[in-house]
Amino acid sequence: MAGLRQTRTLFSTLTTTLSKLHVSRTPVVTTVPTISVFQPSRVGKYTVGIHTSTNLHNLSEFFDDKKNWGEQEVKVGRSWKKDELRIKSNDDLHKLWFVLLKERNMLLTMEHDAKQEYRLFPNPERIDKVEDSMKNLEDVVVERNRAYWMLETGETGERPTGVITDELGIRRRRRFCQYFIPSWMHHQKKETVHRGAAICKFQRLMREKNFLTKRRYYRRVRGHVYMLWRRFPNMNVEALQRQYPEVDVRLLQKHKKARGHHLQNEA
Repeated sequence: MAGLRQTRTLFSTLTTTLSKLHVSRTPVVTTVPTISVFQPSRVGKYTVGIHTSTNLHNLSEFFDDKKNWGEQEVKVGRSWKKDELRIKSNDDLHKLWFVLLKERNMLLTMEHDAKQEYRLFPNPERIDKVEDSMKNLEDVVVERNRAYWMLETGETGERPTGVITDELGIRRRRRFCQYFIPSWMHHQKKETVHRGAAICKFQRLMREKNFLTKRRYYRRVRGHVYMLWRRFPNMNVEALQRQYPEVDVRLLQKHKKARGHHLQNEA
């Protein structure tokens, strides 16, 4: 009887132990947190992100593409217009400026190389198109800056300009700069303001040269109008006057130099 009791006690102890070690047949599902692109990154602060850099071509960027070497003609497009540049953002204009700058440097390098080697530079108008695009881009940027400053401060925001008289007595327009000493306190300004016999002689000769240049120009225009009246006596007077506003076309029509060998001029 004692052995039977010990067997039952051992069996009950084994059953209790197996019940504690029982594994459920139901699978355990572990939830994995999802990371959205709109949530802050969970990457450690010491982790280096993946990045790429631009291709470095060294000095080869100053030369044209190899497929264009030796070609007689290179197909290119037109220059950028102001209306197309006005709809672009400031970042796009900034990037486009450096693209045009690199293109201009490349074209100038290829043109210089072609002159040294006595070869034909294909499509030299590409330089004009790039410079025209850069000028239009700069005008658009100036328009935006002027509009912004006019809206914020009521001024253009540009450096003021004025007509000054330089050391030779020539009046010209110059952009003003900031100086430590005002002009009315600077002693050299009072001493070197277009004075002296040499400066007066230079101004007299300069006025004479400008007068002769202007007289030569008007004489050339009058001679051209005389020639037009001699060859085409039935021209439109208003159209001719709009084309040559420097002279009086009706007065020149009555001059003897405007009379040609026509029947209507014999009377």
